[in-house]
Amino acid sequence: MNTSCHHNITPIFCGLRRWRFYQPVTVLFLFTAMLLLGISATKASTTEVIYSFAGDEDGEYADTDVAIDGAGNLYGSTVLGGDFGSGTVWQLAPSGTSWMHTVLYSFTSGTDGGEPYKGVTVDAQGNLYGIHAFTGGDDGSGPGARVAVDPQGNVYGMTPTGGAFGLGTIYQLHPRANGNYTFKVIHTFTGGTDGSSGSAGKMILRNGYFYGAATTGGAFGSGTVFELTPTPTGEWDFRTLYSFRGQPDGVFPYGALLFDRSGNIFGTTYYGGVNGLGAVYQLAPRPTGEWRERVLYSFAGGGDGNSPISQMNFDSVGNLYGTTSEGGLGSGTIFKLTRGQDGSWVESLPHLFQGPPDAAFPYSGMSNRGGSFYGATTHGGDDDEGAIYKFTP
Repeated sequence: MNTSCHHNITPIFCGLRRWRFYQPVTVLFLFTAMLLLGISATKASTTEVIYSFAGDEDGEYADTDVAIDGAGNLYGSTVLGGDFGSGTVWQLAPSGTSWMHTVLYSFTSGTDGGEPYKGVTVDAQGNLYGIHAFTGGDDGSGPGARVAVDPQGNVYGMTPTGGAFGLGTIYQLHPRANGNYTFKVIHTFTGGTDGSSGSAGKMILRNGYFYGAATTGGAFGSGTVFELTPTPTGEWDFRTLYSFRGQPDGVFPYGALLFDRSGNIFGTTYYGGVNGLGAVYQLAPRPTGEWRERVLYSFAGGGDGNSPISQMNFDSVGNLYGTTSEGGLGSGTIFKLTRGQDGSWVESLPHLFQGPPDAAFPYSGMSNRGGSFYGATTHGGDDDEGAIYKFTP
């Protein structure tokens, strides 16, 4: 890699390596299979694979969130494949009814790192951000979440391990005039009431505060949701908003958080819920400054989905959409939650992933643009090396 293209952080990346056109393959929904499984179908939704990874130099195993720029281009990463077998950063550009795939960078597993999880972040200028070279000491190790970028160009992220207690960190990278970045740990997880193991979900910057989840730890050992508040001295105050209590409450929040317009927080947990197979939860702010938690849905397994790892998104009328990494026909699902008049939420399954040539095993959520959602799967597609799909409710 040309070192003139990056600094202490790899802002990504020099060189357009290769591209190819791919015609979308529409995946028809198997209503018969759903009826046999006792699953309620929703109407008029379509799911189409818009790109199938081919392995080798093309990339494989797309455990990535999908970032979207202002022109509608999609960005993400693959954990494996590329020129050196250590993963890629890619772009999918719309071209009429097709998509043009470009490998932007192939990792070498040298000083640039390797096996990138969860993708990249696009700032307002179209720059892509990904990886910092961690030492595995007090700075943290094993980062597997997308970073957040504030309006001043500061970069924030989490690690699941490393730090002074070995339980993960929250860090900031501050841009300097010479183009380099200054690294600073702004919180070290202790495994106590603050939690441990920064989740795979990108932190959210809202009204000058950061919000995120720690997958484990907390008062009951099942994970936390937290808030970071900037101080006049340049430090950050950490506050635990909620500690998950274990089944039938949520257990182990892996995905990113979602805010609605009223300031409520929504998310998923990998375990927990009534059936121990994952849950969707809501945190509502109280006037006293506390937060009230409520489990909105408990996944049931079998024909239902289970084990969600993703963040969720709203459609234009307030329905919630997300993915489960397992369940359905065995390869995961897209789920929808519709709010009832009594405040309850009803689940339906717009799509059950079927495997090749359909996508399979969505370990990340979906991004919303223009009324459609875009996501990635670690397997499935024509060659079972992973796929990018478009879902239109």
